[in-house]
Amino acid sequence: MSKIDGKADIVVSRSGVLTWRGRDYRCAIGRSGIGNDKREGDGASPAGRFALRRVYFRPDRLAPPVTRLPVVALTPADGWCDDPGDPCYNRPVRLPYVARAETLWREDHVYDAIAVLGHNDDPPASGKGSAIFLHVARDAYAPTEGCVALALGDLLTVLRDCDPATFLWIGDDSL
Repeated sequence: MSKIDGKADIVVSRSGVLTWRGRDYRCAIGRSGIGNDKREGDGASPAGRFALRRVYFRPDRLAPPVTRLPVVALTPADGWCDDPGDPCYNRPVRLPYVARAETLWREDHVYDAIAVLGHNDDPPASGKGSAIFLHVARDAYAPTEGCVALALGDLLTVLRDCDPATFLWIGDDSL
Protein backbone atom coordinates (compact mmCIF):
# COMPACT_ATOMS: atom_id res chain seq x y z
CA MET A 1 0.00 0.00 0.00
CA SER A 2 1.28 3.41 -0.94
CA LYS A 3 1.18 6.47 1.23
CA ILE A 4 1.27 9.93 -0.25
CA ASP A 5 0.95 12.89 2.11
CA GLY A 6 0.29 10.40 4.92
CA LYS A 7 -2.83 8.93 3.27
CA ALA A 8 -3.26 5.50 1.75
CA ASP A 9 -3.74 5.40 -2.03
CA ILE A 10 -5.04 2.79 -4.40
CA VAL A 11 -2.12 2.01 -6.72
CA VAL A 12 -2.40 0.78 -10.32
CA SER A 13 0.82 -0.61 -11.78
CA ARG A 14 1.88 -0.46 -15.40
CA SER A 15 1.64 -4.27 -15.40
CA GLY A 16 -2.11 -4.23 -14.69
CA VAL A 17 -2.30 -4.85 -10.95
CA LEU A 18 -4.37 -2.67 -8.63
CA THR A 19 -3.25 -2.72 -4.99
CA TRP A 20 -5.52 -1.55 -2.16
CA ARG A 21 -5.53 -2.31 1.55
CA GLY A 22 -2.88 -5.01 1.25
CA ARG A 23 -4.60 -6.91 -1.58
CA ASP A 24 -3.71 -7.16 -5.25
CA TYR A 25 -6.41 -7.27 -7.94
CA ARG A 26 -5.97 -7.95 -11.63
CA CYS A 27 -7.08 -4.93 -13.67
CA ALA A 28 -7.20 -3.68 -17.23
CA ILE A 29 -5.61 -0.40 -18.27
CA GLY A 30 -5.65 1.58 -21.51
CA ARG A 31 -4.87 -0.15 -24.82
CA SER A 32 -1.88 2.20 -25.16
CA GLY A 33 -0.66 1.54 -21.61
CA ILE A 34 -0.16 4.41 -19.18
CA GLY A 35 0.74 7.80 -20.59
CA ASN A 36 2.30 10.88 -19.05
CA ASP A 37 0.68 13.28 -21.55
CA LYS A 38 -2.94 12.14 -21.87
CA ARG A 39 -4.76 13.24 -25.04
CA GLU A 40 -8.36 12.60 -26.08
CA GLY A 41 -8.61 9.31 -27.98
CA ASP A 42 -5.02 8.15 -27.40
CA GLY A 43 -6.12 4.98 -25.58
CA ALA A 44 -3.77 5.60 -22.65
CA SER A 45 -4.66 5.59 -18.98
CA PRO A 46 -3.34 8.87 -17.57
CA ALA A 47 -0.38 8.65 -15.21
CA GLY A 48 -0.92 10.44 -11.92
CA ARG A 49 -2.87 10.65 -8.70
CA PHE A 50 -6.62 11.21 -8.96
CA ALA A 51 -9.43 11.65 -6.46
CA LEU A 52 -12.51 9.44 -6.68
CA ARG A 53 -15.36 11.91 -7.27
CA ARG A 54 -18.52 9.80 -7.19
CA VAL A 55 -19.94 6.40 -8.10
CA TYR A 56 -22.62 5.75 -10.73
CA PHE A 57 -24.46 2.43 -10.94
CA ARG A 58 -27.16 0.70 -13.03
CA PRO A 59 -30.11 0.35 -10.62
CA ASP A 60 -31.77 -2.26 -12.85
CA ARG A 61 -28.71 -4.50 -12.47
CA LEU A 62 -27.16 -3.69 -9.07
CA ALA A 63 -28.04 -2.48 -5.61
CA PRO A 64 -26.35 0.81 -4.73
CA PRO A 65 -22.67 0.07 -4.08
CA VAL A 66 -21.63 0.27 -0.44
CA THR A 67 -19.13 3.13 -0.21
CA ARG A 68 -18.59 6.46 1.51
CA LEU A 69 -18.31 8.17 -1.86
CA PRO A 70 -21.37 9.95 -3.30
CA VAL A 71 -23.52 7.39 -5.16
CA VAL A 72 -25.80 8.24 -8.11
CA ALA A 73 -28.20 5.90 -9.93
CA LEU A 74 -27.80 6.04 -13.71
CA THR A 75 -30.72 6.60 -16.08
CA PRO A 76 -30.91 5.87 -19.83
CA ALA A 77 -30.46 9.62 -20.47
CA ASP A 78 -27.05 9.83 -18.76
CA GLY A 79 -24.03 10.57 -20.92
CA TRP A 80 -20.53 12.03 -20.66
CA CYS A 81 -19.34 14.70 -23.09
CA ASP A 82 -16.12 13.68 -24.87
CA ASP A 83 -16.14 16.45 -27.50
CA PRO A 84 -13.11 18.71 -26.86
CA GLY A 85 -14.84 21.61 -28.63
CA ASP A 86 -17.90 21.60 -26.37
CA PRO A 87 -18.20 23.71 -23.19
CA CYS A 88 -19.38 20.59 -21.29
CA TYR A 89 -16.26 18.61 -22.26
CA ASN A 90 -15.45 15.96 -19.62
CA ARG A 91 -18.71 16.56 -17.80
CA PRO A 92 -21.89 14.54 -17.34
CA VAL A 93 -24.65 15.45 -19.80
CA ARG A 94 -28.24 14.42 -20.57
CA LEU A 95 -28.79 12.49 -23.82
CA PRO A 96 -29.49 13.17 -26.55
CA TYR A 97 -26.80 15.83 -26.46
CA VAL A 98 -25.89 18.32 -29.17
CA ALA A 99 -22.17 17.41 -29.14
CA ARG A 100 -20.42 14.02 -29.07
CA ALA A 101 -21.10 12.21 -25.81
CA GLU A 102 -20.58 8.72 -24.49
CA THR A 103 -23.67 6.79 -23.34
CA LEU A 104 -23.34 5.64 -19.72
CA TRP A 105 -26.42 3.34 -19.82
CA ARG A 106 -24.83 0.56 -21.89
CA GLU A 107 -26.06 -2.81 -23.08
CA ASP A 108 -22.83 -4.49 -21.96
CA HIS A 109 -21.96 -4.53 -18.26
CA VAL A 110 -18.85 -2.32 -18.39
CA TYR A 111 -20.63 0.67 -16.80
CA ASP A 112 -22.82 -1.22 -14.34
CA ALA A 113 -20.65 0.47 -11.68
CA ILE A 114 -18.40 3.46 -12.40
CA ALA A 115 -16.17 5.51 -10.11
CA VAL A 116 -15.41 8.86 -11.73
CA LEU A 117 -11.75 9.82 -11.43
CA GLY A 118 -10.73 13.43 -10.91
CA HIS A 119 -8.73 13.54 -14.14
CA ASN A 120 -8.81 16.77 -16.17
CA ASP A 121 -11.86 18.08 -14.36
CA ASP A 122 -10.85 21.10 -12.29
CA PRO A 123 -11.33 22.72 -14.78
CA PRO A 124 -11.31 20.49 -17.88
CA ALA A 125 -8.70 21.38 -20.51
CA SER A 126 -9.86 20.76 -24.07
CA GLY A 127 -8.36 17.59 -25.54
CA LYS A 128 -6.56 16.43 -22.37
CA GLY A 129 -8.81 13.37 -21.90
CA SER A 130 -12.35 12.72 -20.77
CA ALA A 131 -14.47 10.00 -19.16
CA ILE A 132 -11.63 8.46 -17.17
CA PHE A 133 -13.33 5.98 -14.87
CA LEU A 134 -12.71 2.99 -12.62
CA HIS A 135 -15.25 0.54 -14.06
CA VAL A 136 -16.11 -3.11 -14.72
CA ALA A 137 -13.62 -5.08 -16.85
CA ARG A 138 -14.53 -6.69 -20.15
CA ASP A 139 -14.04 -10.41 -20.69
CA ALA A 140 -10.41 -11.50 -20.30
CA TYR A 141 -9.54 -8.00 -19.01
CA ALA A 142 -9.43 -6.56 -22.51
CA PRO A 143 -7.74 -3.14 -22.59
CA THR A 144 -9.81 -0.01 -22.01
CA GLU A 145 -9.91 3.29 -23.91
CA GLY A 146 -7.98 4.88 -21.01
CA CYS A 147 -9.82 3.82 -17.87
CA VAL A 148 -8.90 1.27 -15.19
CA ALA A 149 -11.20 -1.76 -15.02
CA LEU A 150 -11.74 -4.53 -12.45
CA ALA A 151 -13.98 -7.58 -12.20
CA LEU A 152 -17.34 -6.44 -10.80
CA GLY A 153 -16.86 -8.20 -7.45
CA ASP A 154 -13.38 -6.71 -7.04
CA LEU A 155 -14.63 -3.23 -7.97
CA LEU A 156 -17.40 -3.41 -5.37
CA THR A 157 -14.92 -4.68 -2.75
CA VAL A 158 -12.51 -1.82 -3.45
CA LEU A 159 -15.27 0.82 -3.41
CA ARG A 160 -16.53 -0.41 -0.03
CA ASP A 161 -13.45 1.07 1.69
CA CYS A 162 -13.28 4.29 -0.34
CA ASP A 163 -14.23 7.77 0.83
CA PRO A 164 -13.72 11.31 -0.51
CA ALA A 165 -10.11 11.28 0.76
CA THR A 166 -9.23 8.19 -1.33
CA PHE A 167 -6.97 8.66 -4.34
CA LEU A 168 -6.09 6.36 -7.24
CA TRP A 169 -2.44 6.49 -8.27
CA ILE A 170 -1.96 5.24 -11.85
CA GLY A 171 1.41 4.12 -13.11
CA ASP A 172 3.89 4.70 -10.34
CA ASP A 173 5.44 1.29 -9.70
CA SER A 174 8.13 2.79 -7.48
CA LEU A 175 5.84 3.50 -4.51
